[in-house]
Parts: sequence; structure tokens; C-alpha cells
Amino acid sequence: MEFWNPGGLHLLKHPFYRDWMEGKLSRETLRDYAAQYFRHVEAFPRYLEAAIAKCPDARARQVLAENLADENGTTHGTSHPELWLRFAEGVGAPRAEVNAATPRIGIRRVIDSFQNFANGSPAQALGSLYAYESQVPEVAHSKIEGLRQNYGIEDERTLSFFEVHKVADVAHREVLERLLSELAPEAQREAREAAEVSARALWDFLSDVHTARA
Repeated sequence: MEFWNPGGLHLLKHPFYRDWMEGKLSRETLRDYAAQYFRHVEAFPRYLEAAIAKCPDARARQVLAENLADENGTTHGTSHPELWLRFAEGVGAPRAEVNAATPRIGIRRVIDSFQNFANGSPAQALGSLYAYESQVPEVAHSKIEGLRQNYGIEDERTLSFFEVHKVADVAHREVLERLLSELAPEAQREAREAAEVSARALWDFLSDVHTARA
């Protein structure tokens, strides 16, 4: 049984992803999305490092350390930021352009939310991470299908970020659920509140990208 359900904040319900699945997003919007979201992908190892540093539970630290190894490329040989840059290039955003892009308020709020919770209590860190990890497998699968069907993108290099995440984050989600289910009731409340705020930040980021190029 899942620890927390995003409900109306599930990212696949957002108009941005509905348009992705229907091929209604312009290439310019895909490039903008790739450039903006890179900042969150790039920052994700820092969230994990902060959470590990503050976590008193050895088992939870091990779980987070394994996640960090995935992010840094120890598991699959290529870091997740590098995989994202390959996706960006595949939709027409050169990595120099991605690296030079100025992060707008939407993605800045995502990063601030996740970093603040990573630096908060262990329960907040786990809840925030779960808000992301719990949605990623289905979102990644949908992105792959949308890119193939609507944008003619079939190459492994461009799709590799999503191929990795639709598998790896199933395991991450399950382990996080177990850790969260074992928390005391007050800690679980903290975790759910952190998950809600983090999910809202991700939702609002998609709204920013969706309207920026309208």
C-alpha cells in the first residue's frame, strides 16, 4: 500500500503531460523544458547527500546511498545529469545552451523545496524524495511513448534517461515506502506534508513551462 498518493497533483494529470502524450507541445517547448528541468536533475545528488548526512538510521542511509550511486552513474556507468543532457540534445537543445539557461521561478521553487526538506528532518527528506520517486516510473514510461509516437524520437541515446528511470525508480519507490511506513505517526505526518509541498512545486513548474511558450 502506497505511503502517500499525489491525487490531483499527479504529474500525469497535468495539461503539460497530456499535451506531451497528444503531440501538442512544440519543439521549442520541449527544448525549454529540457533546459529548465536540468537544474533539478543536476541538483538531485545534492538532495540525497544532505539527506544522508542528517539521517540517523543506518538502513535509511544505505538506501539513500544506493540511490545516490545510481544518480552519479556508479550503477549504470553514466550519471543522470549526463543522461538528461543527451535527452536535451535529442530534442534540439545543445548542452551549452542548457548549461547557460537561466532558471526561472518555477524550477527555482522546485530546487528550494527539495533542498530545504533534504536539510530538514529525516522524515521530511524521505517524504520529499518519495513525492518525486513515487511518480517517476509511470511518468518516464509515458514520456518515452509520447516521444516515439508524436515526435519520431526512437534513439536509445535520447530516451536513455527515461528508460533508466522507469525501472530504477520502481525499486526506489518500494524501499522508500517501507521506510516511511515504519516511522512514528508524527514523523509520518511531517513526511506527508513534505511530499505535498514537493509535489505542488513540481506541478507548478510544469505550469510555468507550459505557459512560457504559449
